[in-house]
Amino acid sequence: MNRWLCRPWSGQCRRPSTSSPDREVTLSGAKNAKVTQVYQRALPGVPGKSIKGVLVEYGPGGYSPSHTHAKSAIIYATVIEGSVRMQVNEGPEVTYQTGQNWTEMPGDHHRVSANASQTQPAKILAVFVVDDVDTELTIPDQR
Repeated sequence: MNRWLCRPWSGQCRRPSTSSPDREVTLSGAKNAKVTQVYQRALPGVPGKSIKGVLVEYGPGGYSPSHTHAKSAIIYATVIEGSVRMQVNEGPEVTYQTGQNWTEMPGDHHRVSANASQTQPAKILAVFVVDDVDTELTIPDQR
């Protein structure tokens, strides 16, 4: 099927991207965690910037190691299932429930990222606005 995306008011049409961005990422030191990039698109009108969607799935008791993100990354994250514990920089550890969200700014240090439950799964959808050249979105701390 040939589909086209058109903006009638601008006269512009293009084929939608057919490449699948779904890409599982392995995080060294993670437990019972799955990270999948589910979306990627250049930001129109903002040369050199992209938006990337990342689904983080924690099984019961799952967590990611402490980490930072790409230096250009601004992140808007929403809990879409369950509850998670988060600590960014020197701030307090906070538990977020389904539907709650937070923002991380460039250079923030993500000290705690974990499922708050030992019996139920949790999922986060993290939306990154990042420089096109930043392909590694999450960098675990050196041990």
